[in-house]
Amino acid sequence: MKVEFINPFINAGVEVLGQFVSGEVEQGQLAIRTAVFTSQQISIVVGVSGSVRGQVIYGMSQVTAIKIASAMMGTPQVEFDEMAISAINELGNIISGNALSLLASQGYECDITPPAIVRGVNVELATAVPALVIPINTPCGKFEVNVALTEG
Repeated sequence: MKVEFINPFINAGVEVLGQFVSGEVEQGQLAIRTAVFTSQQISIVVGVSGSVRGQVIYGMSQVTAIKIASAMMGTPQVEFDEMAISAINELGNIISGNALSLLASQGYECDITPPAIVRGVNVELATAVPALVIPINTPCGKFEVNVALTEG
């Protein structure tokens, strides 16, 4: 996987999360995951098509999802209900949209699918290529970005 496919998602993830949560947001150590499976309770799956294709999967614990949704909405959430799901879906949409804008500036024209929430740990997701895992540490908890992209 090319580094120019990964950096836009790192930059967009850190920047967007930094806008919504108060406190320090920083990238953790990169890792590779040969079989893509959900390692977190809540995952946002976004498909990418065009000159770059594949999937990006954002993962977090349910507690982290509730905290991020609360920060995004400016209202405390106590459960992962329809409002929290909507906010977390929108988070995946915003990060992906920003990353695709960065890819477009490099000459890669792409589109994204609407985000889908997957609940559960160890749910296997088929991807065309292994995923690079980028943890982002936030005051709300750990947020994973799994990038599985290839040239289309």
